[in-house]
Amino acid sequence: MTRFIKASDQKGYQDIFGEDYEHLEFLSFGKLQLDEGEEFSGQTGDYEHALVILTGKASVGADGEEWTDLGGRSSVFEGQATTVYVPIQSSFSVKAESDVKIAVCKVKAENKFAPFVVGPDQVTVHKRGEKQWNRTVYDILADNADGKVDRIVLGETINDEGQWSGYPPHKHDGEFAPEEPNLEEIYHYQVDPEQGFGVQHHYTKDGSIDTAYPIRHGDSFAIDVGYHPVGSAGGYRVYYLWFMAGETGRKLNPYEDPDHKWLHDK
Repeated sequence: MTRFIKASDQKGYQDIFGEDYEHLEFLSFGKLQLDEGEEFSGQTGDYEHALVILTGKASVGADGEEWTDLGGRSSVFEGQATTVYVPIQSSFSVKAESDVKIAVCKVKAENKFAPFVVGPDQVTVHKRGEKQWNRTVYDILADNADGKVDRIVLGETINDEGQWSGYPPHKHDGEFAPEEPNLEEIYHYQVDPEQGFGVQHHYTKDGSIDTAYPIRHGDSFAIDVGYHPVGSAGGYRVYYLWFMAGETGRKLNPYEDPDHKWLHDK
């Protein structure tokens, strides 16, 4: 079963990595696309959900709470996201206040918390990297969500034109535990302008995985093992929504490929 799923423009709810996807134990991912006035309702079951509004505006209800006028971006490259956290064993509803696209990020969890909204002003923005690996990282559910969620860690990254991220190459598959946490991850990409492209490299040191995927607008990628740097082509920005979870808690401590650590001193 492929780890890289090409974009498919589909109305309503689209399952991209289902709960039975063989490479992932904790993560599942889908996308919700509604026209203005359309509605959708769902159940979270054993998965805590993060509903990340990619573009457009929506009203969202969860466990008796109701929020209106959420979102508003015309592009993921314009400002920070609005995200609704919905706990396990809960019902939720979405009504599109305009045409809207929402990433549905699901993580298998055990403890139930209260639903809440992370607004754009609550997103932590980091400028990271140097030289040819400059990017902007937007933490949505990171340290700010300690004690409010069970397992999920979530954010967005934008690569500058012609730049790399996840670089020098890193991984977090638990090979060098306990220092390296064992965390699965999913990426969902957008490209600006949309006709552009990037590259997703994926490899392991034993050579069992050594491949590269062309990133196009709307593609998605599941990461269970290995190093996974992302490059954007000259003249194009690459965005990816990322979220991760595993058995080892919410601590992030990526392990860098020793062969490429010298780049820090270049």
